[in-house]
Amino acid sequence: MMELDHLAIVCARLEEGAAWASDRLGVPLEPGGRHETFGTWNRLLSLGPGLYLEVIAPEPGRAPGRPRWFGLDDVREPRLGNWIVRVPDLRAALEAAPPGAGEVVSMSRGPFRWDIAVPPDGSLPLGGGFPTLIRWHGDPPHGVLPDRGVRLTMLQVTHPDAVSLRAWTKGMADRRVTFRQGSRVKLTARLATPRGEVVL
Repeated sequence: MMELDHLAIVCARLEEGAAWASDRLGVPLEPGGRHETFGTWNRLLSLGPGLYLEVIAPEPGRAPGRPRWFGLDDVREPRLGNWIVRVPDLRAALEAAPPGAGEVVSMSRGPFRWDIAVPPDGSLPLGGGFPTLIRWHGDPPHGVLPDRGVRLTMLQVTHPDAVSLRAWTKGMADRRVTFRQGSRVKLTARLATPRGEVVL
């Protein structure tokens, strides 16, 4: 079983990315934390029960000694760059995933602990068309974020091989996630916000 866990806005500078997201959504983002393994830090926003938005960027002065996750070594302008799906058994999910979905990396930040699939070169599976897989140990951040009234209504994944993506993610029943055939990989999120509908 797969469940949509969070969306990631990737950027080169956290303050710039957080301002980009906040300006569009009309709400403030919450402080996040640091990821020592990958030399990154983030800000967070609740998208309702069981789902949140993350703005993530390299942390200045941090050299992780390995490629950063989410393709962050090559990111410049803020954009919606990744979608993350939680699974009950990460290793089993990886066995059923397409080649290059990643290897298991154990992570922690404050009270949160999780295992996540990250390709060794820091790239995104199928260019970001296939989701990053995660398994939480204990409670994830969803429940501690204040509700700012923002909700995801649609996530469209455009990919040259949308048919295979549908097959690889057949364990996810979330009707908000759709796949579209296209010449290049693109993620499009539609959100309901206090100021109306916003598309990222």
